[in-house]
Amino acid sequence: MPKLTSRPTQQGGRFMFATGIENSYPIITDRNGLDLRVDEMAKTGHYDYWQDDFALVNELELEYLRYGPPYYKTHIGPGRYDWSFADATFAALRHRNIIPIVDLCHFGVPDWVGNFQNPDWPALFAEYAGAFAARYPWVHLYTPVNEIYVCAKFSALLGWWNERLRSDHAFVTALKHMAKANILAEQAILKVQPKAYFVQSESSEYFHPANPSVQELSDELNHRRFLSLDLCYGHHGVCQCSYEYLLDNGMSREEFHWFSKEGRALRPYQIMGNDYYITNEHLVDSDGLERPAGETLGYYMITKDYFDRYRLPVMHTETNLQNAAEAPLWLWKQWTNMVHLRDAGVPIIGFTWYSLTDQVDWDTALREDNNHINPLGLYDLHRQMRPVGRAYRDLVRQWRDVLPAQSLCLDLSIAVAPQDD
Repeated sequence: MPKLTSRPTQQGGRFMFATGIENSYPIITDRNGLDLRVDEMAKTGHYDYWQDDFALVNELELEYLRYGPPYYKTHIGPGRYDWSFADATFAALRHRNIIPIVDLCHFGVPDWVGNFQNPDWPALFAEYAGAFAARYPWVHLYTPVNEIYVCAKFSALLGWWNERLRSDHAFVTALKHMAKANILAEQAILKVQPKAYFVQSESSEYFHPANPSVQELSDELNHRRFLSLDLCYGHHGVCQCSYEYLLDNGMSREEFHWFSKEGRALRPYQIMGNDYYITNEHLVDSDGLERPAGETLGYYMITKDYFDRYRLPVMHTETNLQNAAEAPLWLWKQWTNMVHLRDAGVPIIGFTWYSLTDQVDWDTALREDNNHINPLGLYDLHRQMRPVGRAYRDLVRQWRDVLPAQSLCLDLSIAVAPQDD
């Protein structure tokens, strides 16, 4: 691994306005009690219309796209890969001058791996990440493992996805395996692409106590929401309650210290990507159960909390709203929060409306195979632009040449180098 030093930045670079192609693929239990792979690229028609989808990114005048091949179809065995879909799509992205932020693992693993409880998976995933970086050397932006906290919670604490377990021990196991896979993947990528940056997309959460009887529990949950990033960044300020929680549920002291060392060494390559939806804030009731709190603190307050903890450049990596009529107002509110973060001295470098098209069955967090279309996209599934798509294109036109002059922007000129052919 190359020696890690301070990374160059420049004033006046291109602010990273982005969208994404939703590529979740967890395993759930279907109505007959059998395993079912939920593939959002299939449900939204992307496998059939990927060329049209990339044209829509150009139509929006966006330069950045959160995108990745379906990991479970691409990594077909130890050291074995099927690059056919990735070769076609990434060649098209390059031809269209769309800069990918490559999403390598989004809520699921290949069948032959099993699930996130498998201790062999982090090294296998790192091998895959290194092979991807070697095959596409022009790619410089990565999200190795998407939303680690959410995936571990849904898979191993709530029993919804993948291993479908419900225990603190299973949650910590999934969490540490995903965080380890993330770090090992970053190290593997840097061996072949030393100019890479990592946009660690993670859900920004907050837990509000419904009354004083659950204040202590809410405080503990507000510490645990940081655990995925604490491990990935090697954060030295992990509180005693979180440290004891990790050790009580299967993490060894040696593992914890490994994260502290290896994660912190990678900080010069990190961008803190955080996601915010109206569902990200939770009310903790007297019985300890959680229910939606709606937009209470909002993106500004919660992101400032995360930034004060990690002190890394910030990219808003996901937001949307289920109500298509109100989505343009939600976009404006999210963007206004971004501008206020800039005014408060937070180095904001990017913003994302997620996703390009409507999604399917996220109204049940992909737990049910109902084929319900969720109007969350900049375009509907007929590839017709929604009002929020027009609003986002207008926003990009208005702010693209204004914001970077006052923000910390990464030198990404390497990512738009001319093609060899």
